[in-house]
Amino acid sequence: MEQKIEAQNFLRQIVEKDIKNNTYGGRVVTRFPPEPNGYLHIGHAKSICLNFGLAADYKGQCHLRFDDTNPETEDVEYVESIKADVKWLGFDWNDHLFYASDYFQQLYDWAVYLIKNNKAYVDSLNEEQVKEYRGDFNRPGKDSPYRDRSVEENLDLFERMKNGEFSEGQHTLRAKIDMQSPNINMRDPLLYRIKKMKHHNTGDKWNIYPMYDYAHPLSDAIEKITHSICTLEFQDHRPFYDWCVDNVPVPAKPRQYEFARLNMTYLVMSKRKLLQLVKEKLVSGWDDPRMPTISGIRRRGYTPEAMRNFAKRIGVAKAESLIDVEILEDCVKEDLDRVAYRAMVVLDPIKVTITNYEANKTEELNVSSHPKNEAYGKRKVYFSNEVFIERADFMENPDADFFRLAPGKEVRLRNAYVIRCEEVLKDPAGRVIELKCVYDPVTLGGKPTAEGKKVKGIIHWVSGKHSISAEIRLYGRLFKVPDPENVPAGQDFKANLNPNSLTVIKTAKLEHSLSEADVARKYQFERTGYFCIDSKDSQPGALVFNRIVEL
Repeated sequence: MEQKIEAQNFLRQIVEKDIKNNTYGGRVVTRFPPEPNGYLHIGHAKSICLNFGLAADYKGQCHLRFDDTNPETEDVEYVESIKADVKWLGFDWNDHLFYASDYFQQLYDWAVYLIKNNKAYVDSLNEEQVKEYRGDFNRPGKDSPYRDRSVEENLDLFERMKNGEFSEGQHTLRAKIDMQSPNINMRDPLLYRIKKMKHHNTGDKWNIYPMYDYAHPLSDAIEKITHSICTLEFQDHRPFYDWCVDNVPVPAKPRQYEFARLNMTYLVMSKRKLLQLVKEKLVSGWDDPRMPTISGIRRRGYTPEAMRNFAKRIGVAKAESLIDVEILEDCVKEDLDRVAYRAMVVLDPIKVTITNYEANKTEELNVSSHPKNEAYGKRKVYFSNEVFIERADFMENPDADFFRLAPGKEVRLRNAYVIRCEEVLKDPAGRVIELKCVYDPVTLGGKPTAEGKKVKGIIHWVSGKHSISAEIRLYGRLFKVPDPENVPAGQDFKANLNPNSLTVIKTAKLEHSLSEADVARKYQFERTGYFCIDSKDSQPGALVFNRIVEL
């Protein structure tokens, strides 16, 4: 068997053992089963890579299934965003796209089967009473007074629930298992509740909807999933998962396996908390480039290759751990170094006038667009007697180890000439506004000065007469501490938001080649960082660049 296996882990060991033992007839069928109630985040990206990757490595198939059992929180917008996220990551479900709502009739029929076999009953306790009767970790539950309804009464009530005769909360359908179980999830868990609302897929057909913990295992069984992979918080739900597939006549019996969810420094990985940020307008939306959502990192400029490499690098484990966000950033930088076009951009410009260069002269310099890949070709960089350099590349009273521009000192302009600063002009407040320099005409192409001197310092620059303007957005980390959810009593995670997570620069000077910047390309602004065109806000003639990550 040809396999692209980067590292062994316990899930691969399980799959290989099942293949060897012919447990599922040699089949490997996984699934990625999101609830369409929000946008996916980096943790989901790990799960997507895991499920689709396992299926690909063992020549199986992976289903994309929407576990859409709660019309109150679900929306077509989320469905479409999830499809886009999976595609962007480089995976394809082909014709294996499913919805739990596709199985609503079958799930209802199996609920009737459970009632007929005295394994489910209609309960009329309200929500607070259900909670009280269920008990807690220190107190066993007690039977509902409605637990012993007859099969006939339960069938009648359940059908009437389906027909819309009762109001929301008036009745529920519960599994009849064990109210004394030490596992609270087995204390007669809910199977159905009344919700009189339109569903994005089934419209107004249903007045009752199955609970996630009931629909999920049975949907797996219908699709003949072999390895149902989920995160550790579902470990205590596994007994009910098994109970469901063991107590109805399913066509297959999948097994559930749990792995540690992805926790990362400086990030919040809770869909509910991310929704808070969106609703309270603390970010610009689900696709805000500071958000850990897949749509956010895609807009920021992260590459799918980097995300897949990150998933491989961190691996799969059973124990919870905290992954340093720098590991992800390193994966992004490694990929961007390979694919990013080079360009020169001055974020905080100082004007430099080259006094011995002809005022009306312009040179076209052919410069490599990528230092390691000739296939990227050349770009034209214009040189004139007016250029801009970074303010940080000039120091009026330099330290001994400062090798950039200073009065009387020389520096090389990247891919161009050596210049020497001869005069410093300041505004009335004493701020440097212009430098008067001379250039050495023999130094083009990295050659030594006329005196044979090699200049150590090299800085980037932009021709003032040929530069373009754009809005530059410097994105930092959304939270200012490594563990944003660790807050004092009385505060919540939002207290740890970083007030400096976005800096907007409108005075930057960009080389002319970026006037034709492509939204599909990534760019390294030399010595500054990796950037991309903002796919949402950028317009021709009003370009907006996002910083993806610092160098």
